[in-house]
Amino acid sequence: MFDVNNCLMEAEEQMEMSIMHLEDEFAHIRAGKANVRILDDVRVDSYGSKVPLNQCAALSTPDARTIAIRPWDKNMLKPIEKAIIDSSVGIMPSNNGEIIRLAIPPLTEERRRDLVKQSGKANESTKISIRNARRDTLDALKKAQKDGLPEDAEKDAEDKLQKLHDKFIRKADDLFAEKEKEIMTI
Repeated sequence: MFDVNNCLMEAEEQMEMSIMHLEDEFAHIRAGKANVRILDDVRVDSYGSKVPLNQCAALSTPDARTIAIRPWDKNMLKPIEKAIIDSSVGIMPSNNGEIIRLAIPPLTEERRRDLVKQSGKANESTKISIRNARRDTLDALKKAQKDGLPEDAEKDAEDKLQKLHDKFIRKADDLFAEKEKEIMTI
């Protein structure tokens, strides 16, 4: 017997994963403010193995335009500095012998527009994956109806699915509007 509730739960889970992915994408887009999440992809050569930066140093944001990196081992200053330079962060670190500082440069108007476009593309791909989850679930419901699921149960499930879809699309648009506001705020 086909379980409609289970099918809808799976669709909701897929849509929720899409939203989580969008939040993660937005966290990695630099909006002119210091955010330690932009360093998530930096890997440091620590005693022969590559480890995430946050596993060999304390990361903090003392103010809105600075990220401070305090290595737990003073010998790690040079490898951390090299890892940041080699990464896609695009900010030159400054080292005072104890702490490495990253000064986040202010964004130009053109760069802000580019970041909004990048955010918009991430938002659109999330909406597409939400629509795909809806489509796959609709297909499963149609197949289940052919296999004996009552028509009114299938229609009710479609209505619930559409409400789920609308909720997650609205959530994605709200996240995008919030990120756009953050980027465009000087």
